[in-house]
Amino acid sequence: MSAMPQQAQFERGTPLTYTPRSRARDEGALVREHLPLVRRLAWHVHGSVSTAVEVEDLVQVGLVALVEAAGSFEDRGQVTFKQYLSTRLRGAMIDELRRHAAMTRGAIKRRREYQRAIKSLTSASGRAPTEVEIAATLEISVAKLRSDYATAEAVQFDSIDEVYADDQPWFASDEPNAFEQLAEGQVRDRLIAAIASLPERDQMVIQLYHVEELNLEEIGAVLGVGAARVCQIKSAAQAKLKKAMLRAT
Repeated sequence: MSAMPQQAQFERGTPLTYTPRSRARDEGALVREHLPLVRRLAWHVHGSVSTAVEVEDLVQVGLVALVEAAGSFEDRGQVTFKQYLSTRLRGAMIDELRRHAAMTRGAIKRRREYQRAIKSLTSASGRAPTEVEIAATLEISVAKLRSDYATAEAVQFDSIDEVYADDQPWFASDEPNAFEQLAEGQVRDRLIAAIASLPERDQMVIQLYHVEELNLEEIGAVLGVGAARVCQIKSAAQAKLKKAMLRAT
């Protein structure tokens, strides 16, 4: 490209301006706009499994996935960024759950205590703590620190028959889940009719959980009840739907 137009502009005294890349601005806007989605999905995933991974850990994983998704997304008119991001977030969070799936609860607890002790001592002294200091903080011997805490990555091998559960994400496949399969063709019409026959509160719980993807605590805040009560309502509503669908077949 010829430099003559720029040279002429310079000679006329017109200042040259620099405009930041619009793509960078767009990525920043996407990240800020979808921050609430990260936390909402983290709570939803956390509420559907055991508490082996803290929700804040899932949020951190989701934030990384959000930044990566904002940088890699190409709008081809097929899916929205929110749809694309939801898939990326779920995948990243489930991968994190799978990574922790084989750890025993005791090992997880010891690892957290070990990390908290290191963080506290480092913050207080401004340096990495010694084994003696960490052991004193945890009120254990150095030998126990080395055997049970510093290497708290214990793996527990269980029979697949004992640990398998359909609702656990690490056993999930890429195929449509049962709820999505029921939403097709004539079955969809029967399902809609079955949902419509439920009490109003049951309908709301099904809508908020399966469509809006709120977790049990968020639904409880909407209904003014606890998460445990929401779980009871959801289970009862799903049982009613199952019976209604079986009668319709």
